[in-house]
Amino acid sequence: MDKNMTMTAKEQRMILIRLMAYTKPHLKMMFFAFFLLLLATIGDIYGPIIVKVFIDDYLTPRHFPYQALVNLAVVYILIQVFKAIIQYYQLFKFQEIAVKIIQQLRIDVFTKVQNLGMRYFDRTPAGSIVSRVTNDTEAINDMFVNVMVTFIQGVFLIIGIFIAMFALNVKLAVFCLCILPILIFIMGLYRKYSSVFYQDLRERLSQLNAKLNESLQGMSIIQLFRQEARFRKEFASINEKHFKAGMKNIKIDGLLLRPVIDLIYVFALIIVLSYFGISSFQHPIEIGVLYAFVNYLDRFFEPVNQMMFRLSMFQQAIVAATRIFKIIDEKETAPSQESGNDLKIEMGEVEFRNVSFSYDGKREVLKNISFKVLPGQTIALVGHTGSGKSSTINLMMRFYEFTRGDILIDGISIKKYPLEELRAKLGLVLQDPFLFYGTIQDNIRLHNPSLTDQKIQEAAKFVQAHTFISELEGGYHHKVVERGSTLSSGQRQLIAFARTIATDPKILILDEATANIDTETEEAIQDALNHMRKGRTTIAIAHRLSTIQDADLILVLHQGEIVERGNHQELIALNGLYHKMYLLQNGIKESIHPITS
Repeated sequence: MDKNMTMTAKEQRMILIRLMAYTKPHLKMMFFAFFLLLLATIGDIYGPIIVKVFIDDYLTPRHFPYQALVNLAVVYILIQVFKAIIQYYQLFKFQEIAVKIIQQLRIDVFTKVQNLGMRYFDRTPAGSIVSRVTNDTEAINDMFVNVMVTFIQGVFLIIGIFIAMFALNVKLAVFCLCILPILIFIMGLYRKYSSVFYQDLRERLSQLNAKLNESLQGMSIIQLFRQEARFRKEFASINEKHFKAGMKNIKIDGLLLRPVIDLIYVFALIIVLSYFGISSFQHPIEIGVLYAFVNYLDRFFEPVNQMMFRLSMFQQAIVAATRIFKIIDEKETAPSQESGNDLKIEMGEVEFRNVSFSYDGKREVLKNISFKVLPGQTIALVGHTGSGKSSTINLMMRFYEFTRGDILIDGISIKKYPLEELRAKLGLVLQDPFLFYGTIQDNIRLHNPSLTDQKIQEAAKFVQAHTFISELEGGYHHKVVERGSTLSSGQRQLIAFARTIATDPKILILDEATANIDTETEEAIQDALNHMRKGRTTIAIAHRLSTIQDADLILVLHQGEIVERGNHQELIALNGLYHKMYLLQNGIKESIHPITS
């Protein structure tokens, strides 16, 4: 087992304290629930006393006064009834508190995830994040509902039982008190080893979710390339590791939970009965006291058993909380903006000044990139795969922080603009647009209250999407399933265009936006793009050189550097990399020579 997975007692206490901080808004309700729990515990302890009185004062001397027995029975029944009612309400209150805490915890985790930088998502499987937000928070819910109630009730009950035991027989009570250190030692031993095993189990569960999520999202590719057997083997391998981790937990639970506690209980019961048996040779013993003591002994070990069983839930919750707080404490957040500025993007002039960037901190994917786009101009980025085109866009959108240099809009660093202003004035259309579950209208509006139905339809007409939307069942209220899988790639792209144009951005960014659109649709959308570009600064990434021949400036990137720049005619005349790409796309093979680095 990895030593890094072992949690010290101090670390577990810190996690528990941090979890308990979520109870602060609910302290009044918690104190009320604890008060009810105390009343229920008192009723639990008082029951055997009444039975003891009945046995020693009435049954043994065969003295049966009607009124006294009726009163005793009524008191006993009332205690049981009130105890049941109180238990219901205290459990209800604890459940309510737990649900509210988990609700807030999930919101905190989800909010943090939304503010994490793209680097975090680059290295973390989506299924792993889902597992932490769902499975791990549910484990914490079990702790608040079951563990906390059981432990507090157990402590109340044990204290009350010892008070009653000392009142009945001091010697036996002292003996039972000596059992506590043994039980505490067993709990500590269980906590030490189970924390390691539960950490492993949770990690395996996270891996299962990640593999399942990957398989579901790529099901079409898996079936297309007949990868079912390979994925089945990989899933089976992870599942086997999860099984082995679970078996380790089962073994330690089977050894240190009920069996050991029951063994100690049996020895304690033998000693108690032996004590009363030996005492009976010297003087008469009270049967009621014997009954009460045996009953209390049983009641003493029952909460201990319950606490031991809940200890496994506690360990799961601590491990789960560790994984959740790891996300909340994640330092890889999205690039921050300078606070206190209320700047607005007015012109849309874009300038890159010696910008360099690396994803891993070792290999630079952009090297001293410099260019300037005047308001209303169109600039195109072209180059082979991996040349740095999309990285340039990612930096401008503030998905990543650049290493050196600066990016300016209207002469001001993009770090100084409020992020809301930056995202509102930069309209991005990706090659593979993402559609949310809902309606087409919802996907264009994206809950922007300023976009009326009329504006949405105008945006759709502007990008030639209105015709096909009107033909769908329900029109703009047509239901979009997950990721818009029932729509064609061209239709999804047109909706993405409408979504972008509806916000009226000052700067338009097209990341191979026409790559998934057929030729006929592309011709229609080029007209819309020409309208969209009027009055807007446009930065376009394109593989099809035919779509950007009218750009004011074309930058040719190769291995993270700008190797050529100019308009279409100038670059053709250079007879360089752009010229070779152009010949390749036009099928003039005899003119192509190998492209070197």
